[in-house]
Amino acid sequence: MDKRPSDRHLSLKPMELEEIATKISALDKWRGIFGSQGLEIKNPAIQTNQGPHKADEECEERAETSSSKKHGSFPGSIFYSIPRELIIASDLGGQPISIEMAMALRNILFGNTFQTFNYEWKKSFFKFREAFSELAYAIEAEKGGTRAIQLVVQANVIKYLLFTKNKHEYTSIKSVSELSQKQQERALASSIADILWTTGGMKRATICLITSDSYFTESADYKTDNFTERLQLFEFVEKDKLEKFLCIHIHCYIDEGSHGVILFLYSLLFSRTIARIQQDLDHTTSHLLHFCMGNYTVRQAVLNLMLTGRASPHVFNGDQALDDQNVEQKFHHGVLTRSDVGYLHWSREEMEQDRLPQVGSMLKTPKYPIWLCNINGTYSVLFGTNTSLLCDWKMEHIFDLYFYSGQASQKKTAHLTVDTHSHHWEESYKIDQADHEKKFPSLEMIIRTKWEGAAINWHGTVPFF
Repeated sequence: MDKRPSDRHLSLKPMELEEIATKISALDKWRGIFGSQGLEIKNPAIQTNQGPHKADEECEERAETSSSKKHGSFPGSIFYSIPRELIIASDLGGQPISIEMAMALRNILFGNTFQTFNYEWKKSFFKFREAFSELAYAIEAEKGGTRAIQLVVQANVIKYLLFTKNKHEYTSIKSVSELSQKQQERALASSIADILWTTGGMKRATICLITSDSYFTESADYKTDNFTERLQLFEFVEKDKLEKFLCIHIHCYIDEGSHGVILFLYSLLFSRTIARIQQDLDHTTSHLLHFCMGNYTVRQAVLNLMLTGRASPHVFNGDQALDDQNVEQKFHHGVLTRSDVGYLHWSREEMEQDRLPQVGSMLKTPKYPIWLCNINGTYSVLFGTNTSLLCDWKMEHIFDLYFYSGQASQKKTAHLTVDTHSHHWEESYKIDQADHEKKFPSLEMIIRTKWEGAAINWHGTVPFF
């Protein structure tokens, strides 16, 4: 008679038992190592030739690191993901985060200390399109809550490539194309440094990176997320050293599994300081993220912080007093300074309801011809190559603009020619204004919030936005 499995266990030889114990010990060892990295053992059914794993809504707490490039195996053919070099040494010299600092982060982001970023945020990083291509300058930013942050950084990458790197008065679209991977990394490091330095008042900046050590544990007042507790903060008072440090550690922002967008957001908040951000906000905004349709999106204060260095919640110029005699004198905080990169807003729904925000000239007319566009709640980037466009009215007769949506489906930069001297306004006497707005693509309508009545030539491209 065949032995049952339990009988087999009873008949094991000492050498076999010792071998099993050794394997179990090794397995426990690797569990501990990967547990400290926020990773976990994957299902044995997963094969090593699979691409990046896709987590569904029930798997938000699983490892964020892709298994497509590096794999290993436990004894017994149990496969797992080896983390790429996304952490830094704990003795690099940064300041370990405290639980008080982590709680302050949570409160300013979520309004409490128990909410954490979802899987979409955790997996988001700064991924460039293919090097040495027409879109080599472009960062992929698919639909989601992190898209706005990625595209503000994208706008600053364009600023660096067109106007900061070479400092020519006029450059061509080729200046942002055909970049190598090293040039992409340098552009990103310089752009992040510039945003953080501006946020720190041109005097200081902070970089947040993940280490292998956890500096505090979960408590009754704080829910851990397995990466915020491992942060170290690096302070800089010289911009050159800040940029050099970012160049060395740029993989912490561009590698899959790096939490790159969250690390950038944390660095942004600590560069401004939580206390100053609270002063920037007004009674209309208590925290920076908004939960909508199952995801966290950034409020206008985050965009203004990245664009202007101040987390003002509104897009009009200056601070406006609240006209209400029944309350203590309060102000709505708008934009105080002209930004390097601008902002335009258009929404058909808001237009129909007569609640389209009036973007002030500080954001509409930035120092460089680059705009973050909020079109029907979706973000994109519009830019020109001639720095004189915004300082010489003669340049605004007929000029070229370029458009990048951030989506992987866009295969080349859209080229538009804007004519502000057309007789387009004569049509307004023939058709109703509402029909007029439905007739044209939303991208054209957002351009007309800056150049009213302009005609736009898509040069044969079918309007797609």
